[in-house]
Amino acid sequence: MSRIGPDNSNMPAVELSGVSLRYDTSDAVLSDINFRLRPGTFSFLTGASGAGKSSLLKLLYLAHAPTSGGIRLFGQQTSTLSRKQLSALRRRIGVVFQDFRLLDHLTAFENVALPLRVLGQKEPEYAAEVTDLIRWVGLGARLHALPQAMSGGEQQRLAIARALINKPDLLIADEPTGNVDPEMARRIFRLFIELNRRLGTTIIIATHDMHIIREFNAPVYKLQDGLLFQDQEFGAA
Repeated sequence: MSRIGPDNSNMPAVELSGVSLRYDTSDAVLSDINFRLRPGTFSFLTGASGAGKSSLLKLLYLAHAPTSGGIRLFGQQTSTLSRKQLSALRRRIGVVFQDFRLLDHLTAFENVALPLRVLGQKEPEYAAEVTDLIRWVGLGARLHALPQAMSGGEQQRLAIARALINKPDLLIADEPTGNVDPEMARRIFRLFIELNRRLGTTIIIATHDMHIIREFNAPVYKLQDGLLFQDQEFGAA
């Protein structure tokens, strides 16, 4: 493995420069992270349990600010942005959480439509688009089902559809196949691959599933002892 450093890419989708993170008085969870993702790339993030994968992803989707160092997303230095500008930037990011975070009292259609409703759109404006996306992830027959009536794989695909409805420039997924069987995991990753190829969405997926990583040829970044490395065994960045 070689330590990740700066490259010569112009206007990366993601750029972390000397980023460290610690919680309260604890030891640093992340130390001196230098990391770039070019637009339209597909990458994996791995590391042992507790290595800091979720913490790094939280920095990328702006749930946390770094203790030190700088984060640039789509060319914008996040530390200099107003609350309104940060909110607009977050709308360019889709997140698939490990625990889905679906709302149990809403149907599949309503869960996927929720981000658009929050933006003030009315159902006639988004109904066709939401329905088409739910069908695209293979849930056309479950359009009006509640999450608790769906399998783990169906809930995960629904969470992916919700993350995609705003057509994000960056998609972040935290262990998206941790609750499904191996065949469903492959189907879910094929959805991500197709999204990356069709729309050019920059995608980074945290996973510990080495079978999936080996099956899909993509760069792999590894967290170890708070440091980030590129694993040279896998696809080139």
